[in-house]
Amino acid sequence: MARYVFITGGVVSSLGKGLASAALGALLQARGFSVRLRKLDPYLNVDPGTMSPFEHGEVFVTDDGAETDLDLGHYERFTGVAARRTDSISAGRIYSNVLEKERRGDYLGKTIQVIPHVTNEIKDFLRIGEDETDFMLCEIGGTVGDIEGLPFFEAIRQFIHERPRGQCILMHLTLLPYLSASGELKTKPTQHSVKELQSIGLTPDVLVCRSEQPIPDREREKIALFCNVRKEAVIAAYDLKSIYEAPLAYHREGLDQAVLDAFGIAPAPRPNLSRWIDVMDRLENPEGEVRIAVVGKYTQLEDAYKSIAEALTHGGMANRVRVIPEWVDSEIFEREDPAPFLERFDGILVPGGFGERGTEGMIAAARFAREHKVPYLGICLGMQLAVIEASRNVAKLPDAGSEEFDHEAGAKRFTPVVYHLKEWVQGNRVIERKATDDKGGTMRLGAYTALLKPGSLVAQVYGATEIEERHRHRYEVDIAYRERLEEAGLHFTGLSPDGRLPEIVEWSGHPWFIGVQFTPSSRASPSIRIRSLRDS
Repeated sequence: MARYVFITGGVVSSLGKGLASAALGALLQARGFSVRLRKLDPYLNVDPGTMSPFEHGEVFVTDDGAETDLDLGHYERFTGVAARRTDSISAGRIYSNVLEKERRGDYLGKTIQVIPHVTNEIKDFLRIGEDETDFMLCEIGGTVGDIEGLPFFEAIRQFIHERPRGQCILMHLTLLPYLSASGELKTKPTQHSVKELQSIGLTPDVLVCRSEQPIPDREREKIALFCNVRKEAVIAAYDLKSIYEAPLAYHREGLDQAVLDAFGIAPAPRPNLSRWIDVMDRLENPEGEVRIAVVGKYTQLEDAYKSIAEALTHGGMANRVRVIPEWVDSEIFEREDPAPFLERFDGILVPGGFGERGTEGMIAAARFAREHKVPYLGICLGMQLAVIEASRNVAKLPDAGSEEFDHEAGAKRFTPVVYHLKEWVQGNRVIERKATDDKGGTMRLGAYTALLKPGSLVAQVYGATEIEERHRHRYEVDIAYRERLEEAGLHFTGLSPDGRLPEIVEWSGHPWFIGVQFTPSSRASPSIRIRSLRDS
């Protein structure tokens, strides 16, 4: 049966609960334990799938097709444990499940209340897969004191009380603000945050204190005294040069030892941190650098492209180069010639997105990359727009476009080479969708197989002719245009197993111009086992 670590936050949001959870998971793995990480979000959306990227950042998709919080991406990158649908839950999903059961009559006519029905649903979620791992790390989104988080905290209180003593601990992240006028770190916000937790029946076993300044022993002792934790369990969390330094930094501060001590695990296995030492060596000692222009729709918020940002870093690690991305608003190229701006980059990446805004600028970037032989990677929408660019400017389809943009305009303006996907095969089932369906959870989601053309560039890169990658989209390139586009030089080098859905295109005679319908960045990892392109 798993031991549970519940990770909460106080004082302010964005303290780094997700990163701390992921780093702790990596450290427990380094000591030989198996881990699984989960996220409980108090918002009322059923999942983040319908949220704007500006609202909540990137939507991270799992192999089994769940749309989840971007923190699950951190969990995967740090532990290598593939997230599942059962690793993410929101208050909206909890309430939806409860109401569905009420409508079916599962509660036998009882009055439905937060306690016990909502809290029981949360506890049922926590128990899923508890026999499969040594440690279950459960991060609760938001900040203690938020009204929408109260059912989750109450469920955790009940859950801890119901388990055998010593099987659950609470790790709480807080802020130690530094007042430059007085030259002091202030502990009072942390004290009040812990007091808030205690008022709802929860007491932290480990305190992780975010600070821009070193925490003197006197302040640690004060925090330990007033917050009822051991001094050794007051862990400093300082700003880092890279998030991948977090496992080593937290280990130096004693986080993993404090957690094992809280569980009474002694003697604790010694950690093997060679992987993270190597990762930091590759980050800190690159042998060169490359500049990549990321031409997208949501570049004002880097979290909207979190997986892509991290995957670029991972690619740099694998090749021992520093990757310097520059986030470029694609709408700029709808007004200006992209050449003077893009010619200073070593590569161009056009990521995914939804809607017509900014797409003509992305098409201009794809054309620049094709004509000037600049390495190009188009992901999802980036692939579709590369196909539209090729259709318009090479394959003699000047009105080429997407049904997505016609749908927005309410008029037929384009010859659609990209269409709304109405039917596809998932395993042994045929999935059907209509344009009028609900938006949430109706896309082609999760891991799908693609067959690669032998001898193609992508087959060389993957070292295989059959791959599996994650998808999140509802529009597809129309296979009907394959012959015309291939005659123009754009080859369909990856297809779904039934041959109906284009997964990958690449330009012949170009050093590196690839478009993929899936999101390869969602599976990227900082592990040194990443295959270097130098090995291709």
